[in-house]
Amino acid sequence: MATSSRLGGAGLPSGSTSSIIAGAVSGYHLLKVDGYSRTKELPNGEWIDSCPFQVGGRTWHLRYYPNGDKSEYIDYISLFLTLDDTVAKGETVKAQVKFSLIDQDGKPVPLHTLTTKIRDFLVGKSWGFQKFMKTEELEKSEHLKDDSFTVKVDVAMMSEFHAQETPSIPVPPSDLHQHLGILLSSKAGVDVEFRVGGETFSAHRLVLAARSPVFRAEFFGSMKEGTTTEAIPIDDMEAQVFNALLTFMYTDTLPDMKQQEESAMAQHLLVAADRYDLERLKLICADKLCKHIDTSSVATILALAEQHHCQELKAACLVFLSSPTNLDAAMESEGFDLLTKSCPGVMKDFLVSQVVPSLLGKRKSKA
Repeated sequence: MATSSRLGGAGLPSGSTSSIIAGAVSGYHLLKVDGYSRTKELPNGEWIDSCPFQVGGRTWHLRYYPNGDKSEYIDYISLFLTLDDTVAKGETVKAQVKFSLIDQDGKPVPLHTLTTKIRDFLVGKSWGFQKFMKTEELEKSEHLKDDSFTVKVDVAMMSEFHAQETPSIPVPPSDLHQHLGILLSSKAGVDVEFRVGGETFSAHRLVLAARSPVFRAEFFGSMKEGTTTEAIPIDDMEAQVFNALLTFMYTDTLPDMKQQEESAMAQHLLVAADRYDLERLKLICADKLCKHIDTSSVATILALAEQHHCQELKAACLVFLSSPTNLDAAMESEGFDLLTKSCPGVMKDFLVSQVVPSLLGKRKSKA
């Protein structure tokens, strides 16, 4: 299907859809072979034609080889469909053909049903199967009764392709996040409160539990505490950070923040995201911090990445420090002492992988 669309509706661009459709005309013919044993007297390579029949305004006939059409297929029944009509020069008739052995109830036998690909038929041109079925299998089966059996051929002729308009109704994008944001700001149905930095925040236990495995365990799991109407205190987080955390949990977006505040907010939010197991928020914060790596911040960001297992952010910091100029400047920053004290393993690995090889290289060049 090929489609083209332009959205429509209030506040949305208009739209439509179209489809390219391949039409088909189909029909079938039943060939009953009476006196099967007598047809077996024909030598290999000789055939018997069915009476002509019509499908899609064309004339066709079946060609039945009781002992195969070639010497290598002497143990098989071969079946072919042939186009009788005269076709204009350069014209072909496209058709797909299905051959089926019919059981005593008039139904196709799945094991002996074969379908061709879509083929181009010319006058006198045949398509079918040289090994439709083994004669021995037919003779031992219940489908050969009173020395007769029936074969069905289904012909599906492909007509010209054409395009037609497909009805469509414009569907606006999801606004679930907007409704949840309104639910948070309206405080309708809230059932839990938090006390953070002297401020009180109201929320819904089910929403928080759905978003955070930590909240789910606290409210409904093994960590569940007794129901209380008192606000839950959170002492190690700023109110502004908790507000951003709640906003993200309801709307999957962060509130607007000033450029100069983004780095500090991203650091605090990364810690909060790790605490409440919000992996997407954690990655968003790490991505923002990657854009704020410089000689004054790299040590602090690297320590944060190590403590909260942000491997991509850690790698970005180490790439930045691999420059001798950046490393020299970073070592003069306030955060570098904190990094060496809080994450000695990081600096040890960095010195072994970057600085030592560089110094050895300089010594070799002097020698």
